[in-house]
Amino acid sequence: MSYTRTKSQALLDRASRSLAGGVGSVIRLAELPGPLYFERGEGARLYDVDGNEYIDYVLGQGPLILGHNPKVVLDAVHQQIDRLLVTAGQHIHEVETSERIQRIVPCAQLVRYNNSGSEAVQMAFRLARAFTGRQKYIKFEGHFHGWPDTVAISTAPTAENMGPREKPNMVAGSAGMATNVFDNIILLPWNDLAIVERTLEAQAHEIACIITEPIMFNAGGAEPRPGFLEGLRKLCDQYGVVLVFDEVISGFRVSLGGAQELYGVTPDLATFAKGIAAGFPLSALAGRRDILDLAARNVVNYAGTYNSNPVVMAAANAATKYLDENRDQVYGHLRAMGGKLNAGLTEIFARRGVPALVNAIGPVIQLAFTKRDKFYEYRDYLDRDANLAKRFTTALAEHGVRTTLRGTWYISAAHSEADIEETLDRAESALGAALG
Repeated sequence: MSYTRTKSQALLDRASRSLAGGVGSVIRLAELPGPLYFERGEGARLYDVDGNEYIDYVLGQGPLILGHNPKVVLDAVHQQIDRLLVTAGQHIHEVETSERIQRIVPCAQLVRYNNSGSEAVQMAFRLARAFTGRQKYIKFEGHFHGWPDTVAISTAPTAENMGPREKPNMVAGSAGMATNVFDNIILLPWNDLAIVERTLEAQAHEIACIITEPIMFNAGGAEPRPGFLEGLRKLCDQYGVVLVFDEVISGFRVSLGGAQELYGVTPDLATFAKGIAAGFPLSALAGRRDILDLAARNVVNYAGTYNSNPVVMAAANAATKYLDENRDQVYGHLRAMGGKLNAGLTEIFARRGVPALVNAIGPVIQLAFTKRDKFYEYRDYLDRDANLAKRFTTALAEHGVRTTLRGTWYISAAHSEADIEETLDRAESALGAALG
């Protein structure tokens, strides 16, 4: 196969003269074999300006749970665009969507909307502080909760700078961050309930909330140890700490009600984004009535010009309605495709004698080149062959399969068995190229 990127490179060179870095998000600079410019998508396929076709497992970094250009969502959006764009007022889509989320998400006694997962996380912190009267929060090493200063801490520390496991160093995720944000963070290793318990015994009077990805999707896809999430729930109840699940990735994806439904553990607050509007920019904060009532009464300011934008909410209303009404069919298919891809990749690596951990959590595949048979925390994830991952990701793109560099493969409802089989054929060829 011959995948060229001449036009993409020319557009990147042009963009770099007016757009900082030539891209809209820094993560796109790390795309392999380089930043690409796309013209259209359809179902599970994506097409770039050079005419290359890809089976897409990036899915816009996760939002496209129904695939590219799902008709049920686009029809609703087109109808809304013809009626109303923005009013700084209310509309039926936010009512219907909220009622549906209230039914399907275990923690969702009330809901509010934002535009990005980062915003929803910040509002969770503000509400938790107001509700408890405390300032600090517990964050886990390697978990990602957005780009603001208050959370961009130790999301991807190196082995050289992360410090001791039981008391990790706080590593800023960027130059220019305010260093005083460290004062309100307690950084701990994930999946170790004993350390959390000791910390709360000593400092609970200072701690407003614990925030966690219920599945560590941003670093290796580690699942919670049996009893870990349940233990967090019990400890938060015991010490009056607000438990926050960051379900930006897991929400509406690993099951309709998110990881909290999958594991049967209900947080006090939860943030959602990527799967909720099938590709349109929306996030939600859902949770306990007595906490979100602080926003309802304007004790806690929770505002935004584009919050509950009618066009975006029309997309969310249509997407969540479709997922709800077709729950068994959609999620059965997502799990089946995830299992098929997982089994196929595992067989290829085993047959070629390449140590690899392939893990399917519903429709999310996590791939790492490692001799470990499981990841439990961020430091386990560092024990992988990152160079082989780069070569394999590049080779996959050159064979028409688009994945993330960190090893996350998202599957949509549009991926078919034929797509998976074609992916496996291309992946085997790409592995041969990556191994040389």
